[in-house]
Amino acid sequence: MTSSPSTPSLVYIVDDDAGMRTSLSWLLDSVGIKSLCFASAAEFLAAFDPAIAACLVLDVRMPQASGFDVQGALNEQGATLPIIFVSGHGDIPMSVRALQNGAIDFVEKPYNSQQMLDRVQRALKLAAQRHAAGQKRRELKKRIASLTAREREVLRGVVDGKGSKRIAADLSISVKTVDVHRASIKEKLGASSIAALVRDVMAVWDENAQSETPQR
Repeated sequence: MTSSPSTPSLVYIVDDDAGMRTSLSWLLDSVGIKSLCFASAAEFLAAFDPAIAACLVLDVRMPQASGFDVQGALNEQGATLPIIFVSGHGDIPMSVRALQNGAIDFVEKPYNSQQMLDRVQRALKLAAQRHAAGQKRRELKKRIASLTAREREVLRGVVDGKGSKRIAADLSISVKTVDVHRASIKEKLGASSIAALVRDVMAVWDENAQSETPQR
């Protein structure tokens, strides 16, 4: 099973065991999947590029910083790459912790080669989906930023479910002016409908609100 042209084929491998890194890299290379190997959490985090669609095969127990430390750092960055944890000393609480914090899989060493390939292929497909969604959100953020101050006020009213008359009254402008702004907003944001516009804008605003919430 090989990756399709539309599916990203980069896998980050982070494991302090050189033998495991090499064997997995060879396995992935045999089906045309590129990998980048790192012996420590610090090396990986220094090289990680969130702009690239990829997945991560991550060892749990490593010197200095563990796989969970890496996962935490990525979560703080808002990274969306799918994580497959691997461990030679896995247990249920460990796997539950990994999955609760966003990992998509937890594999015990030694693993079956074909099963690992299947898991990586699934992770890469998910990576492609998440990357595309992330690009769409980033583009929408840029388009929202391009709106005029008045258009953003009208947009807030639209997202709040207000009709043109109510928005006009709130902003002390005419209904016709509101409708002109609504049409301009829809065109600038590339929305197919007002319902789609509201859904997409709310998703971006919710994401912004979460990123601005202080971490405990």
